[in-house]
Amino acid sequence: MSEDYKILKQGAEAKLYICNYLGKPTLIKERFKKNYRHPDLDLTITKERIKNEARSIVRCKTAGIRTPTLYLVDFDRRRIYMEHFQNSITVKDFIIIFSKLNSSKDVTTNSLDVYASKIGQTVRKLHDNNIIHGDLTTSNMLLIEKSPTNVVNDSKWLCHDNVEIVMIDFGLSFIDSSTEDKGVDLYVLERALISTHNDYPDLFDKIFDAYKSFSKNNIKEIIVKYEDVRARGRKRTMVG
Repeated sequence: MSEDYKILKQGAEAKLYICNYLGKPTLIKERFKKNYRHPDLDLTITKERIKNEARSIVRCKTAGIRTPTLYLVDFDRRRIYMEHFQNSITVKDFIIIFSKLNSSKDVTTNSLDVYASKIGQTVRKLHDNNIIHGDLTTSNMLLIEKSPTNVVNDSKWLCHDNVEIVMIDFGLSFIDSSTEDKGVDLYVLERALISTHNDYPDLFDKIFDAYKSFSKNNIKEIIVKYEDVRARGRKRTMVG
């Protein structure tokens, strides 16, 4: 591997580097050591989270859900090597620019509605395969072109027929069939949309409609659990 890599981002749990690995654009996720934890406990937790992340990515591939391709897991250096999408945009950033694009030209189709449907279907696929993401936000969803074009401006993301959604950052994910966990996943997404995209108050409803219509497997139980989690969350907010 080339040692010529640079930091892309630093979060609370890990640093993200970009480099070339085996001649491919690669993202390296390196988890921090937590000095406040006992070293043995920290190592155990870190290994378990790396395993969960890798396991979820592999299961997504089997389920037909687009994620970064997994290249290497290095437990000694607390790293995961995976595909880096150089020409992409987060759904969060797309929503921010969408209103500008929508107001500056005659857009005949509401691309945001189309992507809301795609997100709902994708999250449902995750849950149908018992993959709990753990951090469903629009920052953890990418848009990429299916067939790369030469369009350099952001208008290319309005051509939704040529765009697919990639789910990223499975650092808090795990495999479980629990309807409670699926309900929590949905509630996390709802709260993220409310706090980040309050200009589109019906966005979650559109995502949830697509989620419910995509598959009927256990859907009544999941809805009940989601509503229960949501009620508990609202109660906590009111109490403070």
